[in-house]
Amino acid sequence: MTTTELQDYVPEEEWPPVSTMLDGFGDQTLPASPALAATTISFQTADGTLIEHNFLTTSTLTWSEGDASGTAAYKAIEARPGIFIIDFVRGQNQGKDADAENVTIVFDQSTGAVTAAVSRFVSSDGKVRGTTDFTHSNAGAEATVHQRSSDLVGKRIFYRYSDVESYEHIYLNQGTFTWHCVRGGEAGLADTDRCMTWAVAEDLYIFFWTEQVMTVEAVLLIDLREQRSIGRMFGWDNPAAEPVTLPFNSRLTVLNTTSYPQDTHKH
Repeated sequence: MTTTELQDYVPEEEWPPVSTMLDGFGDQTLPASPALAATTISFQTADGTLIEHNFLTTSTLTWSEGDASGTAAYKAIEARPGIFIIDFVRGQNQGKDADAENVTIVFDQSTGAVTAAVSRFVSSDGKVRGTTDFTHSNAGAEATVHQRSSDLVGKRIFYRYSDVESYEHIYLNQGTFTWHCVRGGEAGLADTDRCMTWAVAEDLYIFFWTEQVMTVEAVLLIDLREQRSIGRMFGWDNPAAEPVTLPFNSRLTVLNTTSYPQDTHKH
């Protein structure tokens, strides 16, 4: 087992490709839920565009967004009763090239609140990079939507993705966090990246991050009550020149929560 005491700084040029994580993370072990089959989720974007997902079966859906539409294989996990995280990849070439888009939807049946994240690739300075667009809406025409949250700020959380892959996250502020691979294919790698958090229910959060070094867009649910995370990383494997989709679930432990001293003395 690799220990952090033996690790040292790893320069960016020595980082492995995104696909290194695939073997260690293994398959997503949480079961797919059949509960959405034969239902439809419809909502509007801020500019009034109608987005619709029609779940034909337990694993196939049709989607439409403005003038675009298609069919895709999906997986829905019921993270808590009535709260689903739905994931699918769409694209002209079955999601196997730079046109691929990874769609992740968090839907709360009790409130109608829905957040849709669409991660896609863009070209920047001759490199393939990632970006994610978010829509926060309501499938029941109610006012409730998921709101930004600072609840994770100050927490240091240890994530076990598999028997061989462990990471820790340190949430610095509402838009910045540090990740560090404790053991696994990226052992010793660490960086500080942009993130965002939204509250879904008590101790349940949508968490997003985007990486500066590798092309990775991650969208997940962090469940402090059930001590697990569920989600995906969507990246670009430069050596193979193809998308990498990594669905995962992890067991988590809150290591500590930092609170800063309140300086009351005037200087």
